[in-house]
Amino acid sequence: MPSKILSGAIVGLDAKIVEVEVDVSRGLRSFNIVGLPDKAIEESKERIRSAIKNSKLSSPSSKPLKILVNLAPADLKKEGSLYDLPIALAFLSASNQIQFNAQDKIFLGELSLDGKLRPVKGALPFALLARKENIKEVILPKANAKEAVLVTALLKNPGDLKIVGLDSLTEVIQYLEGKKTVEPDSFEERDLIENPDHIVDLSWVKGQEYAKRALEITAAGGHNIFLFGPPGGGKTLLAKAVPSILPKLSFSESLEVTKIYSIAGLLPEDKPFIISRPFRSPHHTCSEAALMGGGNPPRPGEITFAHRGVLFLDEFPEFRRDVLESLRQPIEEGKITISRARNIFTFPSRFMLIAASNPCPCGYLNDPEKECSCTPSQVAMYRRKLSGPLMDRLDLFIEVPSVKYEKLILEPQESLSEKIREKIKRTREIQKERFRNDKILVNSEINVPEIKKHCNHDEKSHDLLRKYVDSGKLSARGYHRVLKVARTIADLDLSEIIRYNHTAEALMYRLKEN
Repeated sequence: MPSKILSGAIVGLDAKIVEVEVDVSRGLRSFNIVGLPDKAIEESKERIRSAIKNSKLSSPSSKPLKILVNLAPADLKKEGSLYDLPIALAFLSASNQIQFNAQDKIFLGELSLDGKLRPVKGALPFALLARKENIKEVILPKANAKEAVLVTALLKNPGDLKIVGLDSLTEVIQYLEGKKTVEPDSFEERDLIENPDHIVDLSWVKGQEYAKRALEITAAGGHNIFLFGPPGGGKTLLAKAVPSILPKLSFSESLEVTKIYSIAGLLPEDKPFIISRPFRSPHHTCSEAALMGGGNPPRPGEITFAHRGVLFLDEFPEFRRDVLESLRQPIEEGKITISRARNIFTFPSRFMLIAASNPCPCGYLNDPEKECSCTPSQVAMYRRKLSGPLMDRLDLFIEVPSVKYEKLILEPQESLSEKIREKIKRTREIQKERFRNDKILVNSEINVPEIKKHCNHDEKSHDLLRKYVDSGKLSARGYHRVLKVARTIADLDLSEIIRYNHTAEALMYRLKEN
């Protein structure tokens, strides 16, 4: 009689149940796997044979057996090495070498030739799947247990879901047959404490007080910012300092981000939870698929890896125009939808965009000290990649001029980032309370219908905005973005109403593009 064991498959950013069925019968020796397996699953036959043999059990090649493995549902493409363990257990059960109750258990793990369990991608989504389907146990490699146990923090009774991390096929069998007692892994809040290896403090940047103020506003409200100026002024250093002023991820945000990195296999073994906000800085030669996501099956791109964090695009005009234009929808909607013939995948992309650019190819256009060597046609071609619709989706435009010698030799300051971070944490708490009934975390996410509700401004602000909109200096989108930035500036000042000075400051940052 065929044996059946539960495993799973990653589809987009979620996991789905896969039933691993194995039928063993006498006949011409064969070992076939059906159900749309990829090459890694096809090759699992050799790993399973060796792992079973080296675990002192009868391997599929030891007798003339006809073995058929079905991965159901058969029309769902399966990939990866995580099916090694469930296929091996289902074979051993079907060939009556072991007896155990497979109900309410989900299995995943790659086998080495000596029967040891190796870690796999996507342990956290599988644990979330178990929680959703009321499965009682997740049995997986020991190296993945710390990651999967994060899900138990979501349960009222953590004992409702057991995360069991084991080291080898032999240990799994002993546990299933009741010959070995294993304490399930448990979640501890101290595991969420992460000390970043290296953070650039904002005090490292000499001068540039104007840009530092703009970054404070950007970080407080989750806005997008464009930094431009000559080479060596500190644009890159300013961008790299942003993580040091951002508050840590909340638990729900950490779960979102960790899930993305888990599926991509980017979680470090010693830090299975993502606590610090992501900072992604792809090179300007990256393709559209690398930035936006893609492939077959589609995988997340850099904009998804930057979810709830920062996407820094240095040398902004050097990116291909089609790559830059593809950013327009994710910036607006906070997600990217990738359509394929059989499926549609939606990946989250709620990030802060920091773009940096020189004013021209040589970098010294309008510089008071150094003459620009570019021709007008070269400058026009350089700027042509930055279309009006794309730039209209950015919130703050900040010039970062060259730094004078007097600023460079100033004595080092104490940590400036720590002071600003506390201010930003307070501001984000105000926003969290404001949007407690909405699916919004920061001011940059306010939708157009909600702007009137959350962005109340005084009469002087009303007159000022009317002047700029009616003169054509501010588009409808620009008007809404100015109000969102003004809302953040007001929050930093602990003001419920957007006042004239808040609106004027927001406009000052906005109109730098002209």
